Amino acid sequence: MIPEIRLQDYTYTLPPERIAQRPLEQRSASKLLCYRSGAIHHHQFHEITSLLPVGATFFFNNTKVIPARMFFQKETGAWIEVFLLRPFAPSQVLSEAMRAQGNATWFAMIGNLKRWKDKDLLSTSLNVNGELIELTLQLIDRSQKLIRFEWESNHVIFIEIIEALGRMPLPPYIKREAESSDADRYQTVFGVNQGAVAAPTAGLHFDEPLLEKLSTEGFEKQELTLHVGAGTFQPVQDEHKQNVATHPMHAEQILVKKAQLEALHKLRFAVPVGTTSLRTMESLYWLANLWANDTPSAEHLKYFRVPKLVAYQLQNKTLLTRQEAFEFLLKVMEKHQIQELIGETEIFILPGYDFKVADALITNFHMPETTLMLLVAAFIGDEWRAVYQAAIDNNYRFLSYGDSSLLFKK
Repeated sequence: MIPEIRLQDYTYTLPPERIAQRPLEQRSASKLLCYRSGAIHHHQFHEITSLLPVGATFFFNNTKVIPARMFFQKETGAWIEVFLLRPFAPSQVLSEAMRAQGNATWFAMIGNLKRWKDKDLLSTSLNVNGELIELTLQLIDRSQKLIRFEWESNHVIFIEIIEALGRMPLPPYIKREAESSDADRYQTVFGVNQGAVAAPTAGLHFDEPLLEKLSTEGFEKQELTLHVGAGTFQPVQDEHKQNVATHPMHAEQILVKKAQLEALHKLRFAVPVGTTSLRTMESLYWLANLWANDTPSAEHLKYFRVPKLVAYQLQNKTLLTRQEAFEFLLKVMEKHQIQELIGETEIFILPGYDFKVADALITNFHMPETTLMLLVAAFIGDEWRAVYQAAIDNNYRFLSYGDSSLLFKK
């Protein structure tokens, strides 16, 4: 049964001055609130290894933010903003879309859309690695906000176009323009797979010395990829607030390799670094159950989809254990000679959800009345109120550049 949940039951008062506008100078110097079995304690982030069992596995989201905001000026003087969302052609797989040559078609958010007529071409010249490139844009589907980029070059790929032209897409609650320092600080130190338009912010607290400390103190480190989409900032619309299960969740692309599934298969204690890592791990569990109940087609093996309410759609089925689920996915990959799984998830984690993989969660403090707030409430129950009040009372910094929490599952 799909729960009926009112969004106003998951709100709190966030003083505007608590929203961090800039990162701390040292990543791991942020505050860390630890919640376990009803108890709340306060630490600094670099102390996190003392709070977790030795042998626990940290799962990092190794996506990398692209400078997805672009500005183009028409001959009339009007400015058009293009915010890249996800690729359409020549491939919807981000790793392939980034290597596109000559042309690329993307879904985007478009600022000042009414000034961009259907037949108008936007153009600009830019220097890419010493080569002068003429870039043109055409709006090919106004309703879907689908844009085709074209350029002539035998060498330049689309990610180089983005990096030469784009700006870092800071969240809307950071009330300043992106600066040169954000190109480094709005990235994790372990990000490698380009494609996110928002940072996996729990990972921003890890620096190289802390990552080394994890290894020397007996913790396991694994990486997954979920390319964070702009929908992570999408507010729940009024018509969905009385029953948030009707809220349309955004799809985000996942990439996981065989070695990472092997680590999930032999887990002792799983610590996703951020809600994006958690959603990836839980999505993979449900993917195994979907395929166990309905043999995957060749198309789904190439690009899978995990639907929004999958946990409720399968609730009357006999479910695999955590270990069985990842063993099943490994057998599928071995049978079909696949080294990685690529697809997308819309999974919606609501209060009452039964977590299948994660044991503890590292996450920042989220906006009230958001889907991320619902996820936190699902993970620790009604104690989320005490946790957030304690963070406010103890001067924690909130949201993307803010402080962090370590939450143990209810």
